[in-house]
Amino acid sequence: MWGCGALLGARTRSRLWREVLVAWGRRWSAAAPYSASAEPSRVRALVYGHHGDPAKVVELKDLELAAVGGSDVHVRMLAAPINPSDINMIQGNYGLLPKLPAVGGNEGVGQVVAVGSSVTGVKPGDWVIPANAGLGTWRTEAVFSEEALIGVPSDIPLQSAATLSVNPCTAYRMLMDFEQLQPGDSVIQNASNSGVGQAVIQIAAALGLRTVNVVRDRPDIQKLTDRLKNLGAEHVLTEEELRKHEMKNFFKDMPQPRLALNCVGGKSSTELLRHLAPGGTMVTYGGMAKQPVIASVSQLIFKDLKLRGFWLSQWKKDHSPAQFKELILTLCSLISRGQLTAPACSEVPLQDYQRALEASMQPFVSSKQILTMC
Repeated sequence: MWGCGALLGARTRSRLWREVLVAWGRRWSAAAPYSASAEPSRVRALVYGHHGDPAKVVELKDLELAAVGGSDVHVRMLAAPINPSDINMIQGNYGLLPKLPAVGGNEGVGQVVAVGSSVTGVKPGDWVIPANAGLGTWRTEAVFSEEALIGVPSDIPLQSAATLSVNPCTAYRMLMDFEQLQPGDSVIQNASNSGVGQAVIQIAAALGLRTVNVVRDRPDIQKLTDRLKNLGAEHVLTEEELRKHEMKNFFKDMPQPRLALNCVGGKSSTELLRHLAPGGTMVTYGGMAKQPVIASVSQLIFKDLKLRGFWLSQWKKDHSPAQFKELILTLCSLISRGQLTAPACSEVPLQDYQRALEASMQPFVSSKQILTMC
């Protein structure tokens, strides 16, 4: 299976994937009925029966595939990433926990094999992604209700489709919903090499926003800096550089950020607050340091800084499915125009899931693990 460093370019790989999948889809759509008449078959899935260390509690098991009912869609999964929220969910410390035993994975992309008699939104051969978290995407096949899925264009890169429904959505909403930013305004963020961070850089660039991107120092810092700048980052700083006294002069050449995006907490979030413009907002969407966000009284009183939180699952609860689909299609347009790419990634066959899980929990890993099902 191709890795991100393979000789084939991303567009070439995507084209080959589409050719294979179109042929596969034709074969299945010709062989499989549109309603529930197929014999039950067995699928492979990554299942956990209790919470704990993902490398220990997740197992590759055979599951029986349910028959396709009138409003159901039979989907063959193509690729599904391993996100921090997936790990947290398995560990049992996430805001949304499925009933156990559960299949892991909150996002991914699949191809429709067959549909029930009352399904009108998708057809065999279409690509689909989950409409909500908790669907369980780490499996080879599944039967889902039509309302649990959103159709996406099949001419976008496979990795972009597989990583579309969580991180880019989070990045876009945080950039749009908390401050009325205009082209030329700046945004500061930590964990800038994360999936959300990379999406923020690209979407901000597409919107004409300038970004200050903070990362942890590491041996290959120049390589990471170059990669983020290639995505559109204007400035890349280490946590240590952000704390230096010289940073006072940094914002003489660019406007102070009115928006800060915090995925770390602790001292890192305190530094983001220190550099926010008066009246600015810091949005917290993660807590990698597992330390509280601390804001001084003077920042709240004299700078009138605002502290907010963001969770995509809550945003979906507060908005209609049609609004989420509109968000997805907006992001697909950015992808089609080359303004939004998938994060740096490594494709791992499903049977090698242990390696992928362990790699996803290592520090300083900038490559997202994507499970491939074919």
